[in-house]
Amino acid sequence: MPLQDVRLLTTPFDPGALIGSFPKASPNLGAICTFVGEVRPEHDVEALELTHYEPLTLPAMRELAGIACARFDLVGLIMVHRIGMLHPGEPIVCVSAGSTHRRSAIDAVDFTMDHLKSAAWFWKRELRPDGWHWIEPREQDYSDLARWK
Repeated sequence: MPLQDVRLLTTPFDPGALIGSFPKASPNLGAICTFVGEVRPEHDVEALELTHYEPLTLPAMRELAGIACARFDLVGLIMVHRIGMLHPGEPIVCVSAGSTHRRSAIDAVDFTMDHLKSAAWFWKRELRPDGWHWIEPREQDYSDLARWK
């Protein structure tokens, strides 16, 4: 059974500390690929607020992790996502995949992030000098997701 660590956090996290469990996950570990998304300071963003649909979010994230583990034959997958109020430079999400070969780990992270960006259970809005602005997925996000079908 692959290691699966799927969490929603309301406080800041250290992405480097998350991947420490992989070396113990399997003697077959050959690759770890990690993506960390941070709040960008573009457009004078002062804060980012992430809300979600609580009954669905964590179960759906766990289901996504299971799909990624099976599809890419992973040793493990870590998926941590923040909710609440964040500020520029803070990590929003960390997805880390461990596998026996690099391509599986890289593809698993890309697959997972494409789903989190476009088919996720989060609502985002940015606080800028002129007020709050809702953030919708971009057309490119939907195109990225479509390539996995």
